[in-house]
Amino acid sequence: MRLVVARCSVDYIGRLTAHLAPAVRLLMVKADGSVLVHADGGSYKPLNWMSPPCWLVEEPGRWTVQNKAGEQLVITMSEVLHDSRHDLGLDPGLVKDGVEAHLQALLAEHVLTLGEGWTLVRREYPTPIGPVDLMCRDAAGGSVAVEIKRRGEIDGVEQLTRYLDLLNRDPLLAPVSGVFAAQQIKPQARVLAEDRGIRCVVLDYDQLRGIERDGTLF
Repeated sequence: MRLVVARCSVDYIGRLTAHLAPAVRLLMVKADGSVLVHADGGSYKPLNWMSPPCWLVEEPGRWTVQNKAGEQLVITMSEVLHDSRHDLGLDPGLVKDGVEAHLQALLAEHVLTLGEGWTLVRREYPTPIGPVDLMCRDAAGGSVAVEIKRRGEIDGVEQLTRYLDLLNRDPLLAPVSGVFAAQQIKPQARVLAEDRGIRCVVLDYDQLRGIERDGTLF
């Protein structure tokens, strides 16, 4: 990663033309070859940029960045205030908190969230069209298939419906009811689920993790 702070003007020449008048800006050159021009504002979005594959040609006071299509980003610098290079190494990537696998593990551990007297039969219960997130038994001993999503949408309801259709063909399990559990459930998905006799449950991720809120613990 190369970071340059310079007073510069920027001209884009391609399918259209654009011009940035002289000002102090941050120029970022990434290891993948991309070049980005940032101001001290506008959140994360650069004022202008050139995506890879592109090539940077440096001349005194002037950078010319060109891509395969012949488009150019010409940066004219009147003063360089900072120029540094940093090896950031291999990035491990973003790990999202609250992904479905985490929700599944937490709900399996706290299955009583779904109802008093509930027990977990198995996580990732196999079916010919894929595993059901949780197979449980309710207080009356009935089989319940639980599909877990971060965001509950119609596709998730359709998925659970297909699981229920197959599971209810097994005389050792039938009748199998369904629970659609998510951190957020879209209104259309809730209507479809309830129309099909599927119960909807909104999950509180913080409570499942036992995080204290308002003086109480889950």
